Amino acid sequence: MHCQPEHKHKVYIWLKNNQTCLICDEATESSHCVCNVCEIELPWLMDACDICALPLPMDGLVCGQCQKQPPAFKRVIAPWTYSFPVDTLISRFKHQSRWPLGHLLAGLLGQHLQHRFDNAELTRPDCLLAVPMARKRLRQRGFNQALMLARWLSEDLDLPHNEQVLLRPHETVAQQALDAKTRKRNLLTAFSLAPGAHVQGRHFALVDDVLTTGATAHSVARLLLEAGARQVDVYCLARTPKPGA
Repeated sequence: MHCQPEHKHKVYIWLKNNQTCLICDEATESSHCVCNVCEIELPWLMDACDICALPLPMDGLVCGQCQKQPPAFKRVIAPWTYSFPVDTLISRFKHQSRWPLGHLLAGLLGQHLQHRFDNAELTRPDCLLAVPMARKRLRQRGFNQALMLARWLSEDLDLPHNEQVLLRPHETVAQQALDAKTRKRNLLTAFSLAPGAHVQGRHFALVDDVLTTGATAHSVARLLLEAGARQVDVYCLARTPKPGA
């Protein structure tokens, strides 16, 4: 008995839709729009400082700077070194508003974090916090890339994120052109907590795109810890090598 109506037209099955790799432009079935070859060839950070993720010759070590002056955050999780093509992808995401590239990197970072959660290498934080951007720079760029990454990670990892805890009330000079000592001085009063922010006893993860000297992450983490936070980690896309390395 044929009770179903006949339908001779082709049906579009969106689940079988082949994507295009955003790096090499070849076809891929990956939901993150990156082919297997390009994903494997990304500059994965294998050996790094256990605290700040600075690239080191061997894994399981703590760099000299973290031994001398331990940062306020507990540890940094960064899947890649800041080198080609990750540096180009991040730059195009930030400065050319290529949001699909940021979404791609956020998805891979989410996979990396979920794998470490599943293997009990990391403790899931209570909340994700994006590093806030100065108002003038936010007006110029039109968006905060750290906030977009935090939103995507929140959805992928099923973790809450809060956009109201951290404030950046004062304008500061752009960090890129400053050395490590000047960066720290530049950030002394850059951040503050929103009135009534619930921080006491909570485990936070700061989200940013790139960790360079760690001055911004240290400044925010110290602010949270002084307000009673239990622990502060840092999740970012990439870690720069030591200058001159």
